[in-house]
Amino acid sequence: MSGVQQVTIGADEAEQRLDRWFRKRWPHITQGRVEKMCRKGEIRVDGGRVKSSTRVGPGQLVRVPPLPATDARPAPPPERPAPTDLDLRAMVVHQDAHLIVLNKPPGLAVQGGSKQTKHLGAYLHQLRDGRDADPRLVHRLDKDTSGLLVLARTGASATALGALFRSRHVEKIYYAAVAGRPQPQAGTIRYGLVKAGGRGAERMELVHPDEVDATDGAVHARTDYAVVDQAGGRMAWVALRPVTGRTHQLRAHMAALGNPIAGDGKYGGRGQENLGDGWGAGLGGALSRKLHLHAARLSFEHPISGQLVSYRAPLPEHMARSWELMGWNPSEDIAELFLGA
Repeated sequence: MSGVQQVTIGADEAEQRLDRWFRKRWPHITQGRVEKMCRKGEIRVDGGRVKSSTRVGPGQLVRVPPLPATDARPAPPPERPAPTDLDLRAMVVHQDAHLIVLNKPPGLAVQGGSKQTKHLGAYLHQLRDGRDADPRLVHRLDKDTSGLLVLARTGASATALGALFRSRHVEKIYYAAVAGRPQPQAGTIRYGLVKAGGRGAERMELVHPDEVDATDGAVHARTDYAVVDQAGGRMAWVALRPVTGRTHQLRAHMAALGNPIAGDGKYGGRGQENLGDGWGAGLGGALSRKLHLHAARLSFEHPISGQLVSYRAPLPEHMARSWELMGWNPSEDIAELFLGA
């Protein structure tokens, strides 16, 4: 391509990182090349210098410098056939012209990585329904966390939903089975979080709320919680409302209370399946070793209609068995637990 171009981002294109938008338009340009052009000021947005990670959206003007011809790139590797061993349609809780809500099973990663070849993103083609593009993820769940996950079906809904989730105007309620019984039985956890550990062993370390701003890399985090039911002093069903949405926030915050989530080996929640000493004593080894954390309820204003919508997802099989063992009713009304929180 010769000469400088001024490209306006289309109304049907979702808000996204500049490098991702750029490489969708010109896939033969490497990530390193995009970053270099940003550093040199050759790529600009609305006349200003930007980083490759800058978020851009519909209506913005991108300056694009001369680029090498597309035929200069090496031949792409042969395209792999789309995987079909997982049925996403069986996970659909709600679908309309603008969005899809799934009930994600535990153990399924949302996006791929260097060691993660099976992930939700590889199967999104199943939900195209004749459209040109796959639905788009607007938020994430940990691999081992189950429950409600929202996808956008259009560029406009992707932009609106992305802004909605970042604005914290989404009511999210998670169910968890935790060690012991939290005291007090309802409250707010405000510990900050900072990443620790190398690749593949990443975990979040706790930072006192008063020290977050002075700690390099730390972020503020807030979780409201309330005990719904309990099994003596050994185990409790806790409803969790994340006000912020940090990596591993709920898992780290429950560990901070001294009540780690059942099945969470990373944050001290293993051992509940054992008979004998420990907080699982007397349960007969009946509890699953899987993480007992489920995104159960979700409410927000629909990005197009503006109406308040609410969704619920039934517990995954391993949690449903645990709830039955404890005598807990997963359909119990928890509407008033967070009033005034």
